[in-house]
Amino acid sequence: MTAASERARTPSIRDVARLAGVSHQTVSRVLNDHPSIRPETKAKVLDAIAVLDYRPNLAARALVTSRSQTLGILSATVGEFGPTSSIAAIEEAARAEGYSVSTLNLPETTPEAIGAAVRQLGREHVDGIVVLAPQVRVFHVLRGMASSVPFVTLQTASGSDGVSLSADQVAGARAVTEHLIDLGHTDILHLAGPQDWIEAESRMRGYLDALRDADLPTFPPIRGDWTADFGYFAGQELARRPDFTAVFAANDLMAIGLMHGFRDAGLRVPHDVSVAGFDDIPVAAHVAPTLTTVHQDFSELGRRAVRILLAEIRDEPIPAFPALAPVLRMRESAAAR
Repeated sequence: MTAASERARTPSIRDVARLAGVSHQTVSRVLNDHPSIRPETKAKVLDAIAVLDYRPNLAARALVTSRSQTLGILSATVGEFGPTSSIAAIEEAARAEGYSVSTLNLPETTPEAIGAAVRQLGREHVDGIVVLAPQVRVFHVLRGMASSVPFVTLQTASGSDGVSLSADQVAGARAVTEHLIDLGHTDILHLAGPQDWIEAESRMRGYLDALRDADLPTFPPIRGDWTADFGYFAGQELARRPDFTAVFAANDLMAIGLMHGFRDAGLRVPHDVSVAGFDDIPVAAHVAPTLTTVHQDFSELGRRAVRILLAEIRDEPIPAFPALAPVLRMRESAAAR
């Protein structure tokens, strides 16, 4: 074998063993985190792995450890800023731990589609699953499926089984509604998310709690679909009503569409009506007027999900995380009455 071909050849476990001065069985024990390995031996093997840029054969390793070194992501929120940010963080955190990620997007959240997706991840022998599907019915299906694979859910209420991570949606909605009240608004409408979405229900609850505590009148929520198009339609319709001075929209896309609809109907934001959203998507700071909203750390949720899932997989103590506290971003779209 020539020097050039030797350099081009993918390093093997025996190459690592030779460089570290140990047996290939010892290298295997290090890779599988065997407790009998002395720290100095483990250090030598890890140094050799780094020098050679050795990548274990995951398929072969799975046969020995019964683990695929793969995490699954089950998502029913394709294209939305928050889940997309969480997925990117999950992938990065998983790679740092030597795991790959298999993502399945649910085209619909029927029991049949959910069951098929979980079975698909099972056929891929994933070691654990992160669920980003914040509809109540998804968790009804998951609870009814017998599975030994651990899973973590994001953006959910408690009681979904598995381990649940979320930002405090109720507190965030309360904070933005209280901000509108502090600005002097007493007639505040809520453009809510769709029914069956856990986030939508939590944000509506925070809004209602704030109004109740301030002894202010409540209005029936306007059920939207998270899109800017619906927000625009709502803005056109609401411009004909004289009975409100502010609107809290359950997400930024609907809030941005709402402001567009108000503008085209002849209402000025915030001079005639104040608007606030939720999520703090990047464009929220660049629309005119800039949008008052609630910031969520979606990336941190993704990183926490991986830490919890790997702890379950490795049978380690599961870290306890408090709900992430959303942060109010006060901008131009909400002003004093």
